[in-house]
Amino acid sequence: MRPILAWLLAALLAGCATKPPSEPHDACEIFREKPDWYEASREAAERWGTPVHVQLAIMHQESTFVHDARPPRGRLLWVIPWRRPSSAYGYAQVLDGTWRWYQEDTGRHGASRDDYADAADFVAWYVHTSHRMLGLSKWNIRAQYLAYHEGQGGYRRGTHRHKGWLVRVADRVSARGSRYHTQLSRCAEALNNRGWWPFW
Repeated sequence: MRPILAWLLAALLAGCATKPPSEPHDACEIFREKPDWYEASREAAERWGTPVHVQLAIMHQESTFVHDARPPRGRLLWVIPWRRPSSAYGYAQVLDGTWRWYQEDTGRHGASRDDYADAADFVAWYVHTSHRMLGLSKWNIRAQYLAYHEGQGGYRRGTHRHKGWLVRVADRVSARGSRYHTQLSRCAEALNNRGWWPFW
């Protein structure tokens, strides 16, 4: 009986896991499919002033909206699964130490990296923090993503300048964010049925 119960419990939990949106390249479809995500991103935008399309673009790049995403494991002797390269986890691929900093700074000690609302709030907070520390516009997706990836200290030192691959990724994140912004401008009225106009 125990193995059967364990299997049933695992199946039940898997069924409850949050699935990524079926159309992750379309912001309007994301929020039509997951209206609670819209509410969460809207609230994060209101709290931190970080535009919704910026939140989406960063999370798309980091996890493609997979709630429990982790970096792939390395391989020992090219065959044996080994350690992961970092502690990055969740929608926003946040490192353990950075998540603790967020929790301490905001008082959100119960926040979880695999909860969309908490991840959206984290991204919005991080963009706000980069704006405060580095003077980066919250609308400058390219620069904000570079600071997100390298950390504010790394961005200040210019570590991204020696990483052509990362600069190209930041360009793609910026382009995706621009598309999300355009898409959201078309469906804002339908999504915003309470009369609240988001920070787009």
